[in-house]
Amino acid sequence: MDIPRIFNITESAHRIHNPFTPEKLATLGTALRLERGSRVLDLGCGSGEMLCTWARDHGIIGTGVDLSLLFIEQAKLRAEELGVANQVKFIHGDATGYVADEKVDVAACVGATWIGGGVAGTIELLAQSLRPGGIILIGEPYWGKLPPTEDVAKGCLANSISDFLMLPGLLASFGRIGYDVVEMVLADEDSWDRYEAAKWLTMRRWLEANPEDELAKDVRAQLTLEPVRYATYTREYLGWGVFALMKRGDEGKTHA
Repeated sequence: MDIPRIFNITESAHRIHNPFTPEKLATLGTALRLERGSRVLDLGCGSGEMLCTWARDHGIIGTGVDLSLLFIEQAKLRAEELGVANQVKFIHGDATGYVADEKVDVAACVGATWIGGGVAGTIELLAQSLRPGGIILIGEPYWGKLPPTEDVAKGCLANSISDFLMLPGLLASFGRIGYDVVEMVLADEDSWDRYEAAKWLTMRRWLEANPEDELAKDVRAQLTLEPVRYATYTREYLGWGVFALMKRGDEGKTHA
Protein backbone atom coordinates (compact mmCIF):
# COMPACT_ATOMS: atom_id res chain seq x y z
CA MET A 1 0.00 0.00 0.00
CA ASP A 2 1.67 3.18 -1.17
CA ILE A 3 1.32 6.21 -3.42
CA PRO A 4 2.59 6.00 -7.04
CA ARG A 5 6.38 5.73 -6.94
CA ILE A 6 6.89 8.82 -9.13
CA PHE A 7 5.68 11.03 -6.26
CA ASN A 8 7.99 9.34 -3.79
CA ILE A 9 10.82 10.14 -6.20
CA THR A 10 9.98 13.74 -7.12
CA GLU A 11 9.07 14.85 -3.59
CA SER A 12 11.53 12.73 -1.60
CA ALA A 13 13.47 15.83 -0.51
CA HIS A 14 10.38 17.83 0.44
CA ARG A 15 9.42 18.40 4.03
CA ILE A 16 6.20 20.13 2.97
CA HIS A 17 4.27 18.48 0.13
CA ASN A 18 2.25 21.51 -0.91
CA PRO A 19 2.93 25.13 -1.97
CA PHE A 20 3.68 26.33 1.58
CA THR A 21 7.02 27.46 2.97
CA PRO A 22 7.98 26.81 6.60
CA GLU A 23 7.14 30.46 7.26
CA LYS A 24 3.60 30.06 5.93
CA LEU A 25 3.12 26.88 7.93
CA ALA A 26 4.23 28.78 11.03
CA THR A 27 1.88 31.65 10.17
CA LEU A 28 -1.02 29.20 9.95
CA GLY A 29 -0.21 27.66 13.32
CA THR A 30 -0.07 31.07 14.96
CA ALA A 31 -3.25 32.23 13.22
CA LEU A 32 -5.19 29.29 14.68
CA ARG A 33 -4.26 30.38 18.24
CA LEU A 34 -3.38 26.83 19.16
CA GLU A 35 -3.27 26.04 22.85
CA ARG A 36 -0.84 23.64 24.49
CA GLY A 37 -2.31 20.15 24.57
CA SER A 38 -4.69 20.75 21.65
CA ARG A 39 -5.26 17.58 19.63
CA VAL A 40 -4.68 17.77 15.88
CA LEU A 41 -5.49 15.12 13.26
CA ASP A 42 -3.83 15.44 9.84
CA LEU A 43 -5.14 13.15 7.08
CA GLY A 44 -2.69 12.93 4.19
CA CYS A 45 0.03 14.29 6.48
CA GLY A 46 2.94 13.74 4.09
CA SER A 47 6.27 14.00 5.91
CA GLY A 48 4.64 15.39 9.05
CA GLU A 49 6.13 18.87 9.04
CA MET A 50 2.90 20.57 10.15
CA LEU A 51 2.36 18.31 13.15
CA CYS A 52 6.03 18.19 14.15
CA THR A 53 6.64 21.94 14.04
CA TRP A 54 3.33 22.74 15.73
CA ALA A 55 4.15 20.22 18.46
CA ARG A 56 7.47 22.02 18.97
CA ASP A 57 6.11 25.56 18.72
CA HIS A 58 2.63 25.22 20.27
CA GLY A 59 2.72 22.02 22.32
CA ILE A 60 -0.01 20.25 20.33
CA ILE A 61 -0.66 16.50 20.41
CA GLY A 62 -0.91 15.15 16.86
CA THR A 63 -1.77 12.13 14.75
CA GLY A 64 -0.92 11.93 11.06
CA VAL A 65 -2.01 9.37 8.47
CA ASP A 66 -0.47 8.98 5.02
CA LEU A 67 -0.35 6.37 2.26
CA SER A 68 3.34 6.96 1.48
CA LEU A 69 5.61 4.71 3.52
CA LEU A 70 8.57 6.94 2.66
CA PHE A 71 6.83 10.08 3.89
CA ILE A 72 5.68 8.40 7.11
CA GLU A 73 9.23 7.24 7.85
CA GLN A 74 10.46 10.79 7.17
CA ALA A 75 7.79 12.14 9.53
CA LYS A 76 8.94 9.85 12.33
CA LEU A 77 12.54 10.93 11.81
CA ARG A 78 11.49 14.58 11.85
CA ALA A 79 9.63 14.07 15.13
CA GLU A 80 12.78 12.60 16.65
CA GLU A 81 14.89 15.45 15.24
CA LEU A 82 12.63 18.10 16.79
CA GLY A 83 12.26 16.24 20.07
CA VAL A 84 8.49 15.78 19.80
CA ALA A 85 8.21 12.02 19.21
CA ASN A 86 6.25 11.72 22.47
CA GLN A 87 3.67 14.25 21.20
CA VAL A 88 2.99 13.03 17.67
CA LYS A 89 2.36 9.66 16.07
CA PHE A 90 2.31 8.77 12.39
CA ILE A 91 0.31 5.96 10.83
CA HIS A 92 1.07 4.40 7.45
CA GLY A 93 -2.32 3.77 5.92
CA ASP A 94 -5.16 4.98 3.75
CA ALA A 95 -6.63 8.18 5.20
CA THR A 96 -9.88 7.54 3.30
CA GLY A 97 -12.49 6.86 5.95
CA TYR A 98 -10.09 7.36 8.88
CA VAL A 99 -11.83 8.57 12.07
CA ALA A 100 -9.91 9.35 15.25
CA ASP A 101 -10.55 7.27 18.38
CA GLU A 102 -10.65 10.45 20.45
CA LYS A 103 -12.25 13.73 19.31
CA VAL A 104 -9.75 16.36 18.21
CA ASP A 105 -9.59 20.14 18.37
CA VAL A 106 -8.32 20.53 14.80
CA ALA A 107 -9.01 18.07 11.95
CA ALA A 108 -6.99 18.76 8.80
CA CYS A 109 -6.67 17.61 5.23
CA VAL A 110 -4.16 19.93 3.62
CA GLY A 111 -4.01 19.21 -0.10
CA ALA A 112 -5.45 15.69 -0.26
CA THR A 113 -9.21 16.17 -0.53
CA TRP A 114 -9.47 13.19 -2.89
CA ILE A 115 -9.64 11.10 0.30
CA GLY A 116 -13.24 12.24 0.71
CA GLY A 117 -14.11 12.46 -2.98
CA GLY A 118 -13.71 16.25 -2.97
CA VAL A 119 -13.95 19.15 -0.57
CA ALA A 120 -17.46 18.54 0.77
CA GLY A 121 -16.88 14.84 1.35
CA THR A 122 -13.55 15.50 3.04
CA ILE A 123 -15.12 18.05 5.38
CA GLU A 124 -17.79 15.49 6.23
CA LEU A 125 -15.09 12.91 6.98
CA LEU A 126 -13.04 15.30 9.13
CA ALA A 127 -16.15 16.36 11.06
CA GLN A 128 -16.50 12.80 12.37
CA SER A 129 -13.26 13.25 14.33
CA LEU A 130 -13.89 16.82 15.49
CA ARG A 131 -15.18 17.93 18.86
CA PRO A 132 -18.01 20.52 18.92
CA GLY A 133 -16.55 23.97 18.33
CA GLY A 134 -13.38 22.58 16.76
CA ILE A 135 -11.67 23.73 13.58
CA ILE A 136 -11.44 21.97 10.23
CA LEU A 137 -8.49 22.78 7.96
CA ILE A 138 -8.82 22.29 4.23
CA GLY A 139 -5.96 22.87 1.80
CA GLU A 140 -7.27 23.30 -1.72
CA PRO A 141 -6.40 24.81 -5.11
CA TYR A 142 -8.44 27.61 -6.67
CA TRP A 143 -8.12 29.64 -9.84
CA GLY A 144 -6.09 32.76 -9.18
CA LYS A 145 -6.88 33.73 -12.76
CA LEU A 146 -9.60 31.99 -14.75
CA PRO A 147 -8.05 29.92 -17.58
CA PRO A 148 -9.21 31.20 -20.97
CA THR A 149 -9.44 27.69 -22.44
CA GLU A 150 -9.74 24.09 -21.32
CA ASP A 151 -6.25 23.46 -22.71
CA VAL A 152 -4.84 26.01 -20.29
CA ALA A 153 -6.67 24.30 -17.41
CA LYS A 154 -5.14 20.98 -18.47
CA GLY A 155 -1.75 22.70 -18.55
CA CYS A 156 -2.34 23.33 -14.84
CA LEU A 157 -2.86 19.55 -14.47
CA ALA A 158 -6.60 20.00 -13.97
CA ASN A 159 -9.06 17.91 -15.97
CA SER A 160 -11.12 20.97 -16.82
CA ILE A 161 -11.84 24.55 -15.76
CA SER A 162 -14.73 23.25 -13.67
CA ASP A 163 -12.33 21.34 -11.39
CA PHE A 164 -11.63 24.47 -9.34
CA LEU A 165 -13.42 27.66 -8.30
CA MET A 166 -12.17 31.22 -8.08
CA LEU A 167 -11.29 32.23 -4.51
CA PRO A 168 -14.59 34.05 -3.77
CA GLY A 169 -16.52 31.06 -5.08
CA LEU A 170 -14.49 28.64 -2.97
CA LEU A 171 -15.09 30.70 0.17
CA ALA A 172 -18.81 30.91 -0.63
CA SER A 173 -18.95 27.13 -1.12
CA PHE A 174 -17.91 26.57 2.50
CA GLY A 175 -20.82 28.70 3.65
CA ARG A 176 -23.28 26.75 1.53
CA ILE A 177 -22.45 23.57 3.45
CA GLY A 178 -22.83 25.28 6.81
CA TYR A 179 -19.33 26.45 7.75
CA ASP A 180 -17.84 29.82 8.64
CA VAL A 181 -14.42 30.61 7.20
CA VAL A 182 -12.51 31.84 10.25
CA GLU A 183 -8.95 32.06 8.86
CA MET A 184 -6.97 31.49 5.71
CA VAL A 185 -3.34 31.49 4.64
CA LEU A 186 -2.62 31.54 0.91
CA ALA A 187 0.35 30.40 -1.15
CA ASP A 188 2.14 33.00 -3.26
CA GLU A 189 4.45 32.79 -6.26
CA ASP A 190 7.51 32.28 -4.11
CA SER A 191 5.99 29.45 -2.08
CA TRP A 192 4.73 27.83 -5.30
CA ASP A 193 8.29 28.06 -6.65
CA ARG A 194 9.70 26.39 -3.56
CA TYR A 195 7.27 23.49 -3.92
CA GLU A 196 7.60 22.96 -7.67
CA ALA A 197 11.19 23.97 -8.41
CA ALA A 198 12.58 21.86 -5.57
CA LYS A 199 11.36 18.79 -7.46
CA TRP A 200 13.64 19.54 -10.39
CA LEU A 201 16.93 19.22 -8.52
CA THR A 202 15.59 16.10 -6.78
CA MET A 203 14.76 14.56 -10.16
CA ARG A 204 18.15 15.45 -11.62
CA ARG A 205 20.02 13.97 -8.65
CA TRP A 206 17.83 10.85 -8.79
CA LEU A 207 18.53 10.40 -12.52
CA GLU A 208 22.26 10.68 -11.91
CA ALA A 209 22.02 7.94 -9.26
CA ASN A 210 19.51 5.69 -11.05
CA PRO A 211 20.11 5.87 -14.82
CA GLU A 212 18.94 2.29 -15.43
CA ASP A 213 15.79 2.42 -13.29
CA GLU A 214 12.51 1.49 -14.99
CA LEU A 215 11.16 4.98 -14.22
CA ALA A 216 14.23 6.83 -15.51
CA LYS A 217 12.60 7.70 -18.84
CA ASP A 218 9.49 9.05 -17.12
CA VAL A 219 11.52 11.12 -14.68
CA ARG A 220 13.70 12.44 -17.52
CA ALA A 221 10.61 13.45 -19.52
CA GLN A 222 9.11 15.18 -16.50
CA LEU A 223 12.31 17.07 -15.72
CA THR A 224 12.56 18.19 -19.35
CA LEU A 225 9.00 19.51 -19.53
CA GLU A 226 8.06 20.61 -16.02
CA PRO A 227 9.89 23.96 -15.66
CA VAL A 228 8.25 25.47 -18.74
CA ARG A 229 4.85 23.88 -18.04
CA TYR A 230 4.87 25.18 -14.48
CA ALA A 231 5.95 28.71 -15.47
CA THR A 232 3.43 28.86 -18.33
CA TYR A 233 0.39 27.46 -16.56
CA THR A 234 0.39 26.65 -12.84
CA ARG A 235 2.38 29.71 -11.73
CA GLU A 236 0.19 31.98 -13.83
CA TYR A 237 -3.28 30.63 -13.11
CA LEU A 238 -3.47 28.40 -10.05
CA GLY A 239 -3.79 29.52 -6.44
CA TRP A 240 -3.67 27.40 -3.32
CA GLY A 241 -4.53 27.99 0.30
CA VAL A 242 -5.43 26.52 3.64
CA PHE A 243 -8.85 27.49 4.98
CA ALA A 244 -9.93 27.21 8.61
CA LEU A 245 -13.62 26.37 9.03
CA MET A 246 -16.00 26.19 11.99
CA LYS A 247 -19.46 24.69 11.82
CA ARG A 248 -22.31 27.15 12.12
CA GLY A 249 -24.51 26.41 15.10
CA ASP A 250 -21.56 25.47 17.32
CA GLU A 251 -21.39 28.97 18.80
CA GLY A 252 -21.16 28.90 22.56
CA LYS A 253 -19.68 25.41 22.67
CA THR A 254 -16.28 24.84 24.27
CA HIS A 255 -13.52 26.36 22.17
CA ALA A 256 -9.90 25.30 21.70
